[in-house]
Amino acid sequence: METYDVVAIGAGPGGYPAAIRAAQLGASVAIIEREQLGGTCLNWGCIPTKALIAGADLFGRIQHASQFGIKVSGATVDYAALIAHKNKVVQQLRGGVSRLLAGNGVKVLTGQASFVDRNTLDVAGNRIGAKKIIIATGSTSVVPGFLPPNGRIVESRGFLDLTALPKTMIVMGGGYIGCELACMAALLGVKVTIVELLDDILLLLDADVRREVRQHMEQKLGITIRTGKPLEKAEAEAAELVLVSVGRKPVTDGLKLENAGVKTNDKGFIPVDDFGRTNVANIYAIGDVNGRTQLAHNATSQGIIAAENALGNKPGKYESLVPGVIFTQPEVALVGLTEDEAKKAGRAVQVGKFRFGGLGKGIATGETIGFVKWIADAGTDQLLGAAAVGAHATELIAEATLAIRSELTATEVGRTIHAHPTFSEIWMEAAHAVHGTATHAPPKRKK
Repeated sequence: METYDVVAIGAGPGGYPAAIRAAQLGASVAIIEREQLGGTCLNWGCIPTKALIAGADLFGRIQHASQFGIKVSGATVDYAALIAHKNKVVQQLRGGVSRLLAGNGVKVLTGQASFVDRNTLDVAGNRIGAKKIIIATGSTSVVPGFLPPNGRIVESRGFLDLTALPKTMIVMGGGYIGCELACMAALLGVKVTIVELLDDILLLLDADVRREVRQHMEQKLGITIRTGKPLEKAEAEAAELVLVSVGRKPVTDGLKLENAGVKTNDKGFIPVDDFGRTNVANIYAIGDVNGRTQLAHNATSQGIIAAENALGNKPGKYESLVPGVIFTQPEVALVGLTEDEAKKAGRAVQVGKFRFGGLGKGIATGETIGFVKWIADAGTDQLLGAAAVGAHATELIAEATLAIRSELTATEVGRTIHAHPTFSEIWMEAAHAVHGTATHAPPKRKK
């Protein structure tokens, strides 16, 4: 029986970086994957959806090219060709992961992993030993039990395998995955209805940010949004396709965690401490399966930290500041405390906003929708949170993340020279707006 210093279970955006980092530190490493290298993110999530969204966004921009004096007629979408492009992107990146693992000397094992005990795993009938184990098995879509088996009812993974779009579609759930795919489909001409049981879509966002996104989705993309309502049978029958996007659950089936003594909570997630350790000393859990912030980039960060901790480096804690990005139209991003969270925590805050319509770059490129905002501590001026809704919001949030992690103040960001004309200077303007001194915004009316 071969024994490794570290074994990662799951080769998604948490598992494969963990394996590579462990190998960089000189460990003998194996990684086990029962489906495809890259996991859900690369094969059926982040990457394929963004390939499709990029195509839909380009089609949308072509339709409005006349504002730049560019005349285009007869543009159509070959969705099967767009899917082929998506598959090519996925295949290329999957091959890249394979080469990275091989280049770092990581042994790749294919099959279902299950625990024999805390130091032994069974992989498709073969046993291997492991001094340290990192569980990185991710999550999968929740499909409510009341939905009958039906070829017209799919979750996100099934939706990505379609080679033709329906004419009408209901999206069950107004979270970020449902809203992203709704926007993509609407841009390509699908009549979309979102049905959300809660009071609004994208409830993790502040009300002003939600309002900006919802208004654009309804008024510009023609999406019907019904909130505070369950999905009714009649509605489902009226649509060609129902996309179920109501949440995700951890993937632990087949692991036989009980053989290693690893505990799960009442929702099936594997609890960990701030260093990634489960209740079993040599076993770590990273990414979606541990129930913390379920984002691919968070899984990557956790994977690297867990690998370092497993190999005896000075213990590092999981990062607590995790940016969130939503590829709707317009894009949305946030990091740190929302304005609502800060107020509920009893923090006295000052908020600075600046709209893309006040930027030279925004006007020049025709991308004037939306705004960014800072949430700052009223007493210390320290930046506590940020949100962006509009062009390139998912890229712009990186500056805000760095600023908050570095404990910068609004004054410091405001005094930092930002290149002109760029979208990034919107953070400088919003930082000035915290104190009411933005030079490119109308002065506030005196009371």
